Amino acid sequence: MGYYWEKIQGHTEITNQQRPVQDVIDDPQTPAVVRERLISTQAARNFASEILQLPDNESYRNYADIGRDYVVWTVIATPPYSTKAKEWCFLIVGCLSYRGYFSKQSADEFAQELKNQNMDVYVSGIKAYSTLGWFDDPLLNTMLYQSEAYRVGIIFHELAHQQIYVEDDTASNEAFASTVELEGVKAWFSQPDKKYQYKDYLLSRRRDKDFKDLLKRTREKLNLLFSSSLKIDNIKENKVKIFSQLQRSYKDFKLRWDDYSGYDKWMSKKLNNAHLALVATYNNRIPAFENLFKESGDNFTLFYKKVEKLMSLEKKQRITELDKLMSKS
Repeated sequence: MGYYWEKIQGHTEITNQQRPVQDVIDDPQTPAVVRERLISTQAARNFASEILQLPDNESYRNYADIGRDYVVWTVIATPPYSTKAKEWCFLIVGCLSYRGYFSKQSADEFAQELKNQNMDVYVSGIKAYSTLGWFDDPLLNTMLYQSEAYRVGIIFHELAHQQIYVEDDTASNEAFASTVELEGVKAWFSQPDKKYQYKDYLLSRRRDKDFKDLLKRTREKLNLLFSSSLKIDNIKENKVKIFSQLQRSYKDFKLRWDDYSGYDKWMSKKLNNAHLALVATYNNRIPAFENLFKESGDNFTLFYKKVEKLMSLEKKQRITELDKLMSKS
């Protein structure tokens, strides 16, 4: 009950700080850069409902500056010799591969409990969250990315969770929302006055895919190691070597992308299994949903109908159908 109460308090504190976005835009004390980005997000919010056919409600129509860089912190944990994230089950949302906290202190304290149980643990700051349509989600200062693509994409992603969400299947939920985000941003930049920005967005996506592929390959190496018949001491030793190899491979990655430093901060962490546990969660099934979008004739309304039908299946059958869609790539 204490965990649920922390969620209620955290969300309530944020909603108590919110103001209508238009009021913030009209306020002469609002910094020019914030005003400009709020105007952009509201255009994207209208675009989401009018073009992408996402829920038309008061979500992201109000703004709150919460005075910090992240709105929630997630705790991800794995056993020391596994990349499978531990799951926790909750009311309404079902089972998730992480626990979220509005307080970093609470997240760190829970992470320490897990470390004391000899778990690999990762605490990650998150810039947005969705109440899945139970409440009107506010637009936050944490969502005002410098990149327009990420600013509008996060709105499309979170609204997609309101559109369709199934319990106990984080991978499918995130792959669906990520597909809506990707296709939504593509549609956003196809507008005549924005086409010149799309090239930069595609470059960032290719770079991101290369980095995620690097992490996925490392995760696969770890999975092979953990399923081997080696003794624990040897597994432990080889685990260290695999993470060292990841660091070396990252240097090659940076050379390919002209010494791009956007992932340096993440790579400077003391990486463990938990850092790689959800790499597949957000990405592996995206091709399946992208193929379903193509089968829908790039029509969002028809796409949502097909996804609803897919998500209504029993989980095992749903995964089978997603695998079939993946094979069409």
